[in-house]
Amino acid sequence: MKSTLEQKVFLALLLVVSIAFGWILYPFYGAVFWAVILAIIFSPLQRRLQRHMGYRRNLTAIITLLVCLIVAVLPVILITGLLVQEGSSLYQQMESGELDVGQFVGGMKNLLPDSLQQQLQRFGFGNLDQMRERLASGALQGSQYLATKAFSFGQGTFQFLVSFFVMLYLLFFFIRDGRELVVKIRRALPLSDNQKRRLFSKFTRVVRATVKGNIVVAATQGFLGGVIFAILGIPASLLWGVLMAFLSLLPAIGAGLIWTPVAIYFLVQGMVIQAVILTLYGILVIGLVDNFLRPVLVGKDTKMPDYLVLISTLGGLALFGLNGFVIGPLIAALFMSSWALFITPDAKPTPE
Repeated sequence: MKSTLEQKVFLALLLVVSIAFGWILYPFYGAVFWAVILAIIFSPLQRRLQRHMGYRRNLTAIITLLVCLIVAVLPVILITGLLVQEGSSLYQQMESGELDVGQFVGGMKNLLPDSLQQQLQRFGFGNLDQMRERLASGALQGSQYLATKAFSFGQGTFQFLVSFFVMLYLLFFFIRDGRELVVKIRRALPLSDNQKRRLFSKFTRVVRATVKGNIVVAATQGFLGGVIFAILGIPASLLWGVLMAFLSLLPAIGAGLIWTPVAIYFLVQGMVIQAVILTLYGILVIGLVDNFLRPVLVGKDTKMPDYLVLISTLGGLALFGLNGFVIGPLIAALFMSSWALFITPDAKPTPE
């Protein structure tokens, strides 16, 4: 009886201390999360380096960290800076009238059947001048919002730098000591050895497949979309490319939400050749990237249904901001993996 009471008290203390520790780490949850994710993705590289260079943990961890910086971190920082500049320039063009979105919307409206135009009239979108005023007002609000965000980013630069260096610091130790940490976590879990092996094997494969599948496919589609936009002379091609990268997570339609209206705009303006080129490129190049790359990067055993990818991505973005771009699908994939482990507890773990 006494031992049972002591065990319950100890478990309660362990729970309280763990919650308190999580509370302390919460301001840097993004740094901790990305340090774990990048360590899982780049740990195979560190193991290969150890096989070729001997058991030099510090040296191989530093080299792996440098490769991670060059391949994954620095490009994101560079693209983010360029994206802010292009976004500001685009809003300024819309605000000054240099980029007349109202004319494009008016041309689109004229292509619609009379019944749909009457419905637009009922909702106050029938008058072209009113539409232009609303779009101009929206552009002004967008400019003010972007300026506010830029000012907030400037104020939060110190916090960003601190989080960035915390991530790098943790990433070094996660890469170097990752195996030892995994062994300790395995010992703490009250599961059978077979379940632990399956859970950790599935976890690492799901992380690598989800992150690589989502980010690489999205980056490829965004890059291809940005290239064709730049070739066709469309303003802010980098901004539209990044938007296509984010929207590529939406099954089936994805990047088409960006390039399809632009192709229609070319058609409305009588630029038939540009419209045909963009349409064929969007269907045959951008649209087929997902079909070719995702099966290779994700694999059949970790591929989630399209509807689950969509809802988990949107939910992740709503709860965690940009980090939800990865957190949402990752949690959904782990949810499926955990239930698969519960349904078939005695199945053998799949080798990585």
